Amino acid sequence: MKKIYPLFVLLVVACMLSCSTQPENAKVVGEQPSIYPDYVDVTIPVGIAPLDFSMADDDYTTIDVVVKGEKGQSIHSNGDYADFDVEEWHQLVEANKGGRLTFTVCAKKDGAWTQFKDFSVSISKYPLEEWGVTYRRIPPSYEMYSLMGIYERDLSTFDESPLLLNSQTPGMCINCHAPNRTNPEQYVFHVRGEHGATVIHKNGKEELLKAKNDSLGGSMVYPYWHPGGRYCAFSTNKTSQMFHHAKNKRIEVYDSSSDVFVYDTEKHEILNDTIVMRKYWAENCPAFSPDGKWLYFITAKRQVFPTDYDKELYSLCRIGFDENTGKLGETVDTLLSANELGKSVTWPRPSYDGKYIMYTLADHGYFSIWHPESDLWLYNLEDGETTCLEEVNSPRADSYHNWSTNSHWFLFTSRRENGLYSRLYLASIDEQGRVTKPFLLPQRDPKRYYTQLLYSYNTPDFTSGPVSLDAREMGQKIESDQRVDTKVKH
Repeated sequence: MKKIYPLFVLLVVACMLSCSTQPENAKVVGEQPSIYPDYVDVTIPVGIAPLDFSMADDDYTTIDVVVKGEKGQSIHSNGDYADFDVEEWHQLVEANKGGRLTFTVCAKKDGAWTQFKDFSVSISKYPLEEWGVTYRRIPPSYEMYSLMGIYERDLSTFDESPLLLNSQTPGMCINCHAPNRTNPEQYVFHVRGEHGATVIHKNGKEELLKAKNDSLGGSMVYPYWHPGGRYCAFSTNKTSQMFHHAKNKRIEVYDSSSDVFVYDTEKHEILNDTIVMRKYWAENCPAFSPDGKWLYFITAKRQVFPTDYDKELYSLCRIGFDENTGKLGETVDTLLSANELGKSVTWPRPSYDGKYIMYTLADHGYFSIWHPESDLWLYNLEDGETTCLEEVNSPRADSYHNWSTNSHWFLFTSRRENGLYSRLYLASIDEQGRVTKPFLLPQRDPKRYYTQLLYSYNTPDFTSGPVSLDAREMGQKIESDQRVDTKVKH
């Protein structure tokens, strides 16, 4: 056995002390830390993945964070970024439901430590009640489909899984997974390309409908399920695009024609009604009310494209729907008039408690994701008042929103970081319609993750559980020529 000399031991201890990453003689400052993502003063639900973060300034080499619960317990992280243990994080958040977490942050730069003013994170009394989220991830391209796919993400962890990639359907564009009220067992999505189809998953099986119906003159594009599950509303769109020369605008998406209709999944019938399929008007973005008695949609008088693209302003309307007969009503009500607003209403999404419609307001058109001025607004169905969600909005495009089933949480995409890539944010809303500061979808080592992610989040929605989809089998079905015919019922 070798003898350990006292001098050697002293040298090792001295080295360990000099290399310590623990805060020593930290300079205390009165400013809160500038962190990425900006989680300062956000509100989170119980069950959300850990709010890992980094210092916004890359010159900080080490960060030390202690998180204490208002009602007890604490956790600690020390390293290149705040990397919290998932199990410890969940125990801390659960123990402090309805309370606050206090974050004490020390960061090291140029060999010196700085202790910043504490910041807090509130834990909502409203549960999220959703397992995760689904979304499409797409590159910022305009003419090439490139690599894209539909993904699902467990909100309690950082686990993400692809549901279907277009590498499994070569040369085709995979569009917009839409569940029925977050139900992972009932959904629809559209595939464009040589073997295009509208895929409907219901009662444990899939049906692939023909991508186009000659009587409609277009594809079944933007869907929204009736809560009863039998019917699904669609728009049918002939979409075009053009490019801007202006510095802050890149692309304009518009429809040379569009209509709204209801599809009967049991009879494979398209319920064609001229009251919402008018010749000189563009109807779009349908959505059923949570009780199924109303069909909301947007409509605009057709313009001459591409010259008058900026004159197309959409109003928000609704029409009655009878689930027993599968028929629309005889009168269209205008809830928000584009002429009065001088703006364009798009992507109406009713809350499932029947109180609100969240929508996007833009200068013109309906493809708000390319409009930097796009903001989220809330229409109160009880008194008709409409409110700009200033706590949520940013100077860049905020759009593509959806509700949790308890209507106390919503998600949306935003390009607030750099104007190029859409990222996914979550926020809560209380009984009075007050919303909280949104927070970026948590990731492990988020600065590295989002810096390296060259894809946008697109058309997100909540899901109450993992989605039932066999990617290999679905790819084979899409590659085949087997399709279900649809017929138009006037």
